[in-house]
Amino acid sequence: MIHLLSSAYLGPVHYYTKLFDGHPVIEERCDHYVKQTYRNRCLIATADGVLPLTVPVQGRSRAQGGDSKTPMHEMRLSEHGRWREMHLNALTAAYERTPYFEYYVDEFAEIYRTPFERLVDFNATFQQLVLRLLDMAPQWSANEGDYLRADEHRDMIDWREKIRPKVSPDFDPTFRPAPYYQVFADRNGFLPNLSIVDLLFNMGPESRLVLRDSIVPNPEHP
Repeated sequence: MIHLLSSAYLGPVHYYTKLFDGHPVIEERCDHYVKQTYRNRCLIATADGVLPLTVPVQGRSRAQGGDSKTPMHEMRLSEHGRWREMHLNALTAAYERTPYFEYYVDEFAEIYRTPFERLVDFNATFQQLVLRLLDMAPQWSANEGDYLRADEHRDMIDWREKIRPKVSPDFDPTFRPAPYYQVFADRNGFLPNLSIVDLLFNMGPESRLVLRDSIVPNPEHP
């Protein structure tokens, strides 16, 4: 079995269970950019509830078809405004009281300070950091060739348009989010399936156990 995923900005726990479960993963970069997806958005927990952080991007000009016609591997980060600083400040405000924030924040800050041109490279650098911090080494590859048609590959499961902010993960019988400590749980209750940084800053190395416990074995794809 092969998981087919889109690129994701600090993707949710659901996304990272696919990187954790031992099956090969292909990240699709030839799909069209879609607004309001995890491609350039993540969800974090604040004292007031869930806060989306959106990376501003630039695609093709309107004459060329606009963002909706731009392949992901051509999407560029916008350099307008101070969004990098705003995202880092939002993470700090949300997680500075968590047990592991001080151990990890400097490496996240360094990525925000690094100039990237492409959205996929920005996303991939964060993903590589998270995987290293969690001691995960999935069999991962990126596709920038022809668009992959999952229906032509019997061993491929297509998550590209299924794992999205506005789609409940309940559709996936192999994912049941395991609860874990969250710093604002006394106000918000447990908020499932947030960005991987919520899990990482709250649980540190034990995040691996939460990912493991969030996976329901699939007898069809052991």
